Amino acid sequence: MVVSQLPSSLPAAQAVADVLGRQQDRESAARTYARTLPIVPVHADGMVVQGADGRRYLDCLSGAGTLALGHNHPVVVDAIRRLLDSGAPLHVLDLGTFEKDEFTTTLLDTMPGGPEGWRLHFCGPAGTDAVEAALKLTQIATGRSGVLAFTGGYHGMTAAALAVSANVGVKTPLPRAAIEVTRLPFPYDYRCPFGLGGALAADLAARYAETMLTDPHSGVVPPAAMILEPVQGEGGTVPAPDGWLREMRRITAAHGIPLIVDEVQTGVGRTGAFWAVEHAAVVPDVLVMSKAIGGSLPLAVIAYREELDTWRPGAHTGTFRGNQLAMVAGSATVRHVREAGLVERAATVGDRMLRELRLLQGQQPAVGDVRGRGLMIGLEIVEPDAAPNAIGARPAAPELARRIQAECLDRGLMVELGGRHDAVLRLLPPLTITDLQVDAVLTRLAGAVQAATSGYQGTRR
Repeated sequence: MVVSQLPSSLPAAQAVADVLGRQQDRESAARTYARTLPIVPVHADGMVVQGADGRRYLDCLSGAGTLALGHNHPVVVDAIRRLLDSGAPLHVLDLGTFEKDEFTTTLLDTMPGGPEGWRLHFCGPAGTDAVEAALKLTQIATGRSGVLAFTGGYHGMTAAALAVSANVGVKTPLPRAAIEVTRLPFPYDYRCPFGLGGALAADLAARYAETMLTDPHSGVVPPAAMILEPVQGEGGTVPAPDGWLREMRRITAAHGIPLIVDEVQTGVGRTGAFWAVEHAAVVPDVLVMSKAIGGSLPLAVIAYREELDTWRPGAHTGTFRGNQLAMVAGSATVRHVREAGLVERAATVGDRMLRELRLLQGQQPAVGDVRGRGLMIGLEIVEPDAAPNAIGARPAAPELARRIQAECLDRGLMVELGGRHDAVLRLLPPLTITDLQVDAVLTRLAGAVQAATSGYQGTRR
C-alpha cells in the first residue's frame, strides 16, 4: 500500500502519533532528523512540505542540500516519468546507456577549468561512498597512504570517510582508524584556533600546512592526498577564504599531493557558483559529488584528472553505480540550474539573507556569528550573557539552539543544527526559493530567536 494520506479511520493526531511511535520502536537509535522534526510529511512541492496533521512548513533543509530545485520540481518529475514510461532498464550496473551518456556530457560541461582531461567514476549511492573512492584512487595513484584533513571537516560515516572527518563524538567509540590522518587547522574566524581570526589567521594556517610538509621533523610522511570542503557544512557552515584555498592548491601542487575537494553539499550552484571552488578559481585533482547531482535521487560520482586513472578493472565497484533514474533526474537538474540562472539567483538571495540576518545579529546577542556563501548559511548560537573571549566569541549554546529550532518548527520553518556542540542553525533552502518565501523564512526565524531567548537563563558549562 502506498501511504500518501492518513488512514481514514483515525484522527490526524492519533495517526501521526502512531507512525512516530512505531518509528521509535522499530528504527535505530542513530536516527537524527526524526528526533527534532516530529512530523509525518505527506505532500511536498518546491519549498513547502505538508505534514499529515495538515500543517505546512517551509523546508530549509532541502534534504541536507540534496534538493537544489526543491521537492518534486516539474523538470525532475517529468524526466523520471519519461524514463519509467520508456521501458528502459532501471538497473544496469556500469553498462553504458544513452541516459548515462547524456548525464556524463552534462556533468563534464560544468567541470572547473572545462570538460577536457577529466575521468568520471560512479560510486555507491551516497557521498561517503564517493569519498572512499577518492581516497582509494589517490592511494593507488601515488603509492602512499596518509591523508591531510582539516579541523571541522565532515566527509561521511564509512571507515575512511569517517577517519578524515573531524567530529570527535562519532569517532571516539570506534577502534583506531586504519588510515593515517594528519589534522590541519581550518580557518574559522569566530573560533579561530590561533586566537586571531581574519586574514592573518588564514595565512598562519597555510604556513602551518606547508611547514608540516617541509620540516623533516614534522612527523608527517608524504601523504596520498589532501581533502577539504570549500565550505564546511556539518562543521558549522564555515566558508574557506579564497586566498587560503588558493594556497592549499599551490602547496599540494608543489609537493605532488592530489587535492580532493568534497563538493557533496556545496555543488550544483548552492554557494552562488556552480562548484564552490570556482569562487577561488581553483581546479582540484579530484572533485567529490553527490546530493544535488542526482536530482533528489541517490547518486555519487568522483571526477578526477586523467593522469590519476591508474586503477585496474574492478578496483572499486558497487552494485548500485548505474542508477538510471538518478541520472536522468540529475541531468534535468543540472541543466535547469544553469539555464534558469539559479546559480546567480543563489548568490543574490544569499547576499540578501546574510545582510538581514546580520541585522538580526546586531539585535540579538544570542546570535554570535552569521556566515555563509550563497544559499548555505549558518547562525552560531551563543550564551548571550557570557563574557566574550579575546576575539569576541562567546561560548556555544546548544540548548538554546535546540529551543530556537523547536520554535522555528512551531512557526512552520524546518531548519537543522550543526557545527561545534550542534549550536549552529543551518539554512539550506532550495535554489528556487521565492522572494516571498525569503521574507517568511527571515520573519519566522527572527520570531523564533526572540521567543527562545525570552526568559532564557543560560547554562553553566
